[in-house]
Amino acid sequence: MKHVLDKTNLYYVMSKKEEPVLNINPGDTVEIHTADCFSDQIISPDMDFSAVDWSNSNPATGPIYVNDIHPGDVLKVTIETIELGSRGLATVNAGAGVMRDYIEKRCVKMFDVDTEHHTTNFNGLIMPLNPMIGVIGNAPADASVPNSTPGPHGGNMDSKKCTDKSIVYLPVFQEGALFGLGDVHAKMGDGEVGISGLEIDAAVTVKLEKAENLATVHPVVIDEEGIYMFVSDESLDNGVDESVKQMIKILQPLTDLSLEEITILMSLAGEAQINQVVDPLKTARFFIPHYVLNHYSIEFS
Repeated sequence: MKHVLDKTNLYYVMSKKEEPVLNINPGDTVEIHTADCFSDQIISPDMDFSAVDWSNSNPATGPIYVNDIHPGDVLKVTIETIELGSRGLATVNAGAGVMRDYIEKRCVKMFDVDTEHHTTNFNGLIMPLNPMIGVIGNAPADASVPNSTPGPHGGNMDSKKCTDKSIVYLPVFQEGALFGLGDVHAKMGDGEVGISGLEIDAAVTVKLEKAENLATVHPVVIDEEGIYMFVSDESLDNGVDESVKQMIKILQPLTDLSLEEITILMSLAGEAQINQVVDPLKTARFFIPHYVLNHYSIEFS
C-alpha cells in the first residue's frame, strides 16, 4: 500500500515521546514531503533574518509507526525516488563550519534547480546535482535527540550515499521504529564543510520493512557500489576507527577469515570516508565494494 505524508507533519526531535502521525504495515511505501532545513522560512537573501526562528532547523516529516517492528530489529528503508523542489539555498555564517573563525557575516545564496537537466548554476558555473537525504532515522533508545545531531539511530548524518535507489538500514530502539526523514539537499560534497548543502524541499518515496539478515547497532547503507558503515562521534578519528570495527563485526561471521585476515582485507579493499564534519557529532563511513561481498556470497535483505 502507498501512503502520502505532507509537510505539515514536521518534528524537530527524534524521541520515543513523539506521537506517530502515520501507521503502516511492513512493505508499504510512503511518499514523504519535506521542508528544507530551515523549515522553508528563508525566501530571499535580502530578507530580515531576525524574523527566522533558527530553532526550527532540520525538520523531519513524521514520525511513522511501522507495525510489527520491535526494539532490536533493523528497519530496512529503500529510497525509491527523490523529487526535488525548483528552488533552494545554501548559507554560511560566522562561528559555524570549518571556516567559523574567518567568516564574519551570514551569506545566503539562492539557487534555481533544473530538474530536467539535473543541474544548478553557481555564479555561471554549471554543476550536476546529487540529491540526498540529510536527516533520516528512528527514535533513539533513551534521551531525545535533536534532529541536528546524528547517532546510532541515524539523524543528521548528511551523507550523499543516502540517495535514490540506496537502501538504508537503521537500528530500531522503540516499538514501531518511529521513523522520519527530511533535510534534503539537491547538491552537497562530502564533509558539508560550510554547514549547508543546497537545501531544498522535496518529495521522497521510501519502502519500509524489516531487515531479515542484517544485524547492526549503527546505520548501514547499501548502494550500487557496495556497503557503508556509518558511525557518529565527537571525534572523527573515533568515528573512523569504530566504523571499521563495526564493518568487521558484521562481515567476519559471514566469511571463513580469521580476524587477522579480514583486517588485512579491510586495509586492501576498504575505504575510510567522511559524511560530515559540522554537526554536533561528526559522521564517518567505511566502505567495502560489492566484489568483496560477492566473493563471499554475502547478500543482505
